[in-house]
Amino acid sequence: MLQNLVQKYNIPGPRYTSYPTVPYWDESQFTRNKWISCVQKSFIESNDTEGISLYIHLPFCESMCTFCGCNKRITKNHLVESVYINSVLKEWELYCNYFHKKPKIKEIHLGGGTPTFFSPENLKILIDGIFKRAEKFDNDSYFSFEGHPNNTTLEHLKKLYELGFRRVSYGIQDFDPYVQTLINRIQSFENVKRVTEQAREIGYTSVNFDIIYGLPQQKLSSVINTMDLVNQLKPDRIAYYSYAHVPWIKGLGQRKFTEEDLPSPQLKQELYETGKSLLKENGYLEIGMDHFALEHDSLWSALQNKTLHRNFMGYSDSKTQMMIGLGVSSISDSWTGFSQNEKKLEDYYQAIKENRIPVFRGHILSDEDLIVRQHILNLMCQLETKWQAGEFGECEIDILSRLATYEKDELIELNGKNLKVTKEGKAFIRNICMAFDVKLWRKKPTTKLFSMTI
Repeated sequence: MLQNLVQKYNIPGPRYTSYPTVPYWDESQFTRNKWISCVQKSFIESNDTEGISLYIHLPFCESMCTFCGCNKRITKNHLVESVYINSVLKEWELYCNYFHKKPKIKEIHLGGGTPTFFSPENLKILIDGIFKRAEKFDNDSYFSFEGHPNNTTLEHLKKLYELGFRRVSYGIQDFDPYVQTLINRIQSFENVKRVTEQAREIGYTSVNFDIIYGLPQQKLSSVINTMDLVNQLKPDRIAYYSYAHVPWIKGLGQRKFTEEDLPSPQLKQELYETGKSLLKENGYLEIGMDHFALEHDSLWSALQNKTLHRNFMGYSDSKTQMMIGLGVSSISDSWTGFSQNEKKLEDYYQAIKENRIPVFRGHILSDEDLIVRQHILNLMCQLETKWQAGEFGECEIDILSRLATYEKDELIELNGKNLKVTKEGKAFIRNICMAFDVKLWRKKPTTKLFSMTI
């Protein structure tokens, strides 16, 4: 039964960190001035009540990981650090000039690239510079960063802890040496053990591991061994997500191997189900899509309290209406609008030099967008949603028609206008969300836009 469903539903589809998804942004209706107006409005509405989130993109890496779909710049020249940090702080200043009072920061996430490419001293300059113009929202602020096990030092962990960071995420991917060689991401179990234990000794309250299934030449034995080693270290959270093979977007890195090197859809699903089963045996609880946490972790509490949120940074246990992305290629969200910064580092620097907020594209959400967005967010975070009669207008008939397929396959339960995803349906949550994606169905893609859903 499962194999038949995998074959049926293994189609290209969005991961829904936003709605509308980036390929369906209406850039013709977007301007920098409209974006600034959205930001100012959202700031007035939400800064005092829930604060704002910051995502800071730190793009530099010393080597190319060929599985990676992130915007990065490969270099061993660490002189780039200061120039980049000064530009990010100037961008933050440009935003703060549009606020009528100090921003209250609820959440900061340092992503990459490799944030720990930067020295502890320069990361301190960055965070101190942010708080010259801001203050913490409250004592429950959430600061996190991504660290490479090979170059995250004890000094990194100590300095970021002093700056208020309590969460760290390590990219593990797979412990199999052959798979690591193929994806050019080699880190030993000893290094991962070292940085995990150091973080806990210092006082970090949450350690996350990123693990990927569906990598080239990945076997069932590899996933089993990886999960066994992970269980020895018992991270508080695990992101166990599907490898997105998108060489038409990410270029040379993902062309180091071909589709023939990738597991079949059936094997890929087996890798996922086996990994998920082992995680559950070891005490991990399923959170939304592809995420797991131990019962003491706040991500599990957020799911239970129905406060789980999802944005461009992934799942979060705290919601803010506004998330500002700083740095090259970063995406921002004011709830009623999205924007993305310049994707080329040189273009980003030029915009900052000209005192321009460096956005180059975006989307202003319509009333219909806001309705659909909320339902997709409900499904992604709570695995259920409900709606009122006439809420979708003329689209409702088509949505219900698409949902009927999932109901027939027992992936969802429909009770009037209440929808709940079944246990079997969790693995197909991306497909189920697609039933509500009216923009996708109005204009079906004629070229490859998304990775496969399975």
